[in-house]
Amino acid sequence: MVQKIREAVTFIQNKFSSKPEVGIVLGSGLGNFTTEIDIEFELPYHQIPHFPVSTVEGHSGKLIFGNLGGRKIVAMAGRFHNYEGYSAQEIVFPIRVMKYLGIEVLLLSNAAGGVNPTFKVGDLMLINDHVSQFVPNPLIGKNENEFGPRFPDMMEPYHHDLLKKAKNIAREKNIEVKEGVYICVTGPTFESKAEYRMIKAIGGDAVGMSTVQEVIAAIHMGLKCFAISVITDMWIDGQEMGISHEEVLAAAKSAEPKLSNIFKELVAAI
Repeated sequence: MVQKIREAVTFIQNKFSSKPEVGIVLGSGLGNFTTEIDIEFELPYHQIPHFPVSTVEGHSGKLIFGNLGGRKIVAMAGRFHNYEGYSAQEIVFPIRVMKYLGIEVLLLSNAAGGVNPTFKVGDLMLINDHVSQFVPNPLIGKNENEFGPRFPDMMEPYHHDLLKKAKNIAREKNIEVKEGVYICVTGPTFESKAEYRMIKAIGGDAVGMSTVQEVIAAIHMGLKCFAISVITDMWIDGQEMGISHEEVLAAAKSAEPKLSNIFKELVAAI
């Protein structure tokens, strides 16, 4: 794994040598955020050695290097999921590559289903904790000491200073934000009624199919993490209507300007 990461990093650095400070992962329907970036270089995933390739609608599949809020950044326009058939190791491969490229902070976004009854479609939820037990842990197997310790501490996966800054930015920009616990599941099915009830019972405020494995790998490697969920659909006990991926993408796009505003200001404040 270390060798594959080094080969990918060397390939990227031979194409573009600038060192990014912040990594950004863009979720479903949030690709337009890249218009906020002063883009210097783009590299499609399929050109990078050992890199997975995104197969999901709403994920364009390229690394974007540039400037945002006065910082050098690298953004993943498109991520990888268990439901595409990728292993946990493959899902977090780009996070490890970005760490080796030089990032110290990782910002992530996702589209999620709301479980907290005080939420509504279009809300932004700042993730303050997560539950990872429903997906394979990317650290299973031989520990690479070069990455981090065998048993990393997960008491604070989402950095308190970044959360505080994001809340201050939202207040200054008059953007309403929620805060809560994100539950990660494999997908690709949306949850059944019984599954939604279970997610609510164990303390979940939102549920989705990404982010947590990436954060685990990032914390293992000593990165500071911050993540936002765009609430693209709501579960209400007793409802009969379901949800489609097209509706998720549409809801994410409508909330994207608020998320972009927070991310841009947060990068500048780091």
